[in-house]
Amino acid sequence: TARAEQQQATILFVDEVHRFNKAQQDVLLPYVEDGTFIFIGATTENPSFELNNALLSRARVYVLKQLTEDDLLQVLNTALQDKERGLGLLTLDFPAELKKILVQAADGDARQVLNLLEILGDVIVCHPRFRGDDRLRKDDSRNFVTKELLTEVLQVNLRKFDKQGEAFYDQISALHKSVRGSSPDAALYWFCRMLDGGCDPLYIGRRVIRMAVEDIGLADPRALEYALNACATYERLGSPEGELAIAQAIVYFACAPKSNSVYVAYGEAMRAAKENGSLEVPLHIRNAPTKLMKELDYGKNYRYAHDEPNAYAAGENYFPAELKGTKFYHPSNYGLEAKIAERLAYYRELDRKNTK
Repeated sequence: TARAEQQQATILFVDEVHRFNKAQQDVLLPYVEDGTFIFIGATTENPSFELNNALLSRARVYVLKQLTEDDLLQVLNTALQDKERGLGLLTLDFPAELKKILVQAADGDARQVLNLLEILGDVIVCHPRFRGDDRLRKDDSRNFVTKELLTEVLQVNLRKFDKQGEAFYDQISALHKSVRGSSPDAALYWFCRMLDGGCDPLYIGRRVIRMAVEDIGLADPRALEYALNACATYERLGSPEGELAIAQAIVYFACAPKSNSVYVAYGEAMRAAKENGSLEVPLHIRNAPTKLMKELDYGKNYRYAHDEPNAYAAGENYFPAELKGTKFYHPSNYGLEAKIAERLAYYRELDRKNTK
């Protein structure tokens, strides 16, 4: 009506729009399309994950960055000076070094600054024992913020760590990439950040197991055992002693030689399996438990590797005929895998000589 009569657009603002399911978001599409209203949505989640692509493609996305400590200090000082909407008649003697502690605890969120300040005022009013000096100054309305008082107010962890949202996955990604990049200090930092935010150490332990097989691989096969032992140690000891075992595994992995050769080879082999259909198993490596199978040449001319020179059947093919000679695994030159590379190169040379 306002649009038709007054030529005025209607604004629809939806806070926490990520709580709308996909079907509810779809309802908005035709009205956004025809201009019935100007749609504005706010979300603390990553819109790439939480919004329909159709709705997202019709919107302009603005990313709100966390505030700096200077920004938060300005918010704090403004609130302290605002007698009407701030702390009312309460005047605080708030040392600069304690303001900095409160601002750091807010972790980039202005709302947290204001919430903490409000709690601070309530604690002072309700619990005068927290005042730093029982001797009243000339101004009886002035109250003193002490480190003891601030510690009482900041006992709740306010770190950005939502356990399933973007901050969670950003931090576990940072941990994994720090290990992969051979930076033990950064890896340890992100591990502690996640613990400080309330992450289940066993979740990190499971990710450490993945690091062992994805990023360390055969460059150091002990890594997988190390990761499993770290998780078992945590399950046996609990926190905080068990967390040290996971930390030790993380530092070890960051310092260990790296190889993703098996990870890459597995992906290529899986792709070949899916793309090439049901290729026949070569007759010579089929199992032949019955007389009929033997009559059909199952297992015929199979070469038992242990009876061959060097325990290797040089020139033998174990692939379907269509994939003969395919190479998926290319070992790196790091750690134990360098020795594996030498061994495979030796076998390849035996194959080459056998085919002449």
